[in-house]
Amino acid sequence: MSRQNQRALSLSALTVLELTPPQMVECAAEAGYDFVGLRLLPATDHEVRHEIVGDTPLKRETLARLKDTGVRVLDAEILRLKPDTDIAAYQPMLETAAELGARYVLVAGNDPDEARTAERLAQLCELAAPLGLTPSLEPMPWTDAKDITQAARIVKASGAMNTGLIIDPIHFDRAGSLTDELRALPREYFGYVQFCDAPAERPSDLQTLLYQARCERMIPGEGGLDLAGILRALPDGLPISIEAPMEGWARTANAVQRARRLREATLAVLDKTYALN
Repeated sequence: MSRQNQRALSLSALTVLELTPPQMVECAAEAGYDFVGLRLLPATDHEVRHEIVGDTPLKRETLARLKDTGVRVLDAEILRLKPDTDIAAYQPMLETAAELGARYVLVAGNDPDEARTAERLAQLCELAAPLGLTPSLEPMPWTDAKDITQAARIVKASGAMNTGLIIDPIHFDRAGSLTDELRALPREYFGYVQFCDAPAERPSDLQTLLYQARCERMIPGEGGLDLAGILRALPDGLPISIEAPMEGWARTANAVQRARRLREATLAVLDKTYALN
């Protein structure tokens, strides 16, 4: 096995969103993952909100599961930078993320004012720095940080040292980004990469775009995304967060079964990508 194949793997919250945070930790452990990603704040108004921020029973239970299993937290979700965002209000979430041992905090840009987004990101990074956290911007084509080029401009303009970019293959592809663009960005921008697959044909409408991204991705290696190209355009050895929500599959397979299959498929993609190394 080559050095590039020896990656730390993380189970993203979105992959097993039907679980509570402590259950996600247990699932990650049972399925053979090194890390887990936890959603401390919901991504939408329709999502279940877990009472985990602050000194809560659920946070204490999650901490106990982490200690018992040895699984670590890679990233915590999700902070949105909107026109009316009060960055100070995110302090409790950041403190909880740090207490759980997270390394990164996932950030979405939902403000059409790019300069203000950069300023808010800088403020967030200032709050996060003493906690050892790296708020990282994830470009998504339906947000106001639509692609890696725009997101990289925001990261650079923030001037913060503890920030970077999160590349998700489905968003990367749907935004029409190129691996040459990815390869040209500063290597220090990348702390980890998300992983999934999707049909090669890009959706022609927003509803389908959102549905695929949030509900029906594909097992790595079974779709049409250029996963090998993305991996090769990024720094070697980045931890991989497997984010592959598949609602149809979830009706016939439990979370541990799905997590195991996704892990095996990701390792197979890595083996194939670096077979010549």
